[in-house]
Amino acid sequence: MPALIPPTPQQAVEAARPLVLTVFRIVVGLLFACHGAAALFGVLGGAKGGGSIPPGQWPGWWAALIQLVGGALVLLGSGTRTAALLCSGSMAYAYFTVHQEQALLPLQNGGEPSVMFCWAFLAIAVLGSGPYSLDRLLAARRPAAEPSPQATSTG
Repeated sequence: MPALIPPTPQQAVEAARPLVLTVFRIVVGLLFACHGAAALFGVLGGAKGGGSIPPGQWPGWWAALIQLVGGALVLLGSGTRTAALLCSGSMAYAYFTVHQEQALLPLQNGGEPSVMFCWAFLAIAVLGSGPYSLDRLLAARRPAAEPSPQATSTG
């Protein structure tokens, strides 16, 4: 009977990597989507303590739209690398245009969430969605591409 527990801590960590990456992606995507929903629809406490951002207002409304849509895509694992890169960039933009001018360090200027989301999404963009994602599920269901007649001819 095979052992269910890996024999070394390093093997246990490696065995847990796919699940941890998936849970990390889901949690980060969910939290980011919640920020977007709060700002766009005034739910979950609303934008900055209440209410919603007026439609089309630059840059807040557009940032909230990226948060909602990008966070949802990352949460589901659909177009993950592209969505995560866009989310990371939006948080870098937010940090340098909103927070940096108030003080140098994130602890001083209130930019910790922007910095954390920026780096978390960059990690997701680099590492990918993990094995448990909508992209992987859809890829597994696609039939294998049939070779073209030209490729099979010996001609």
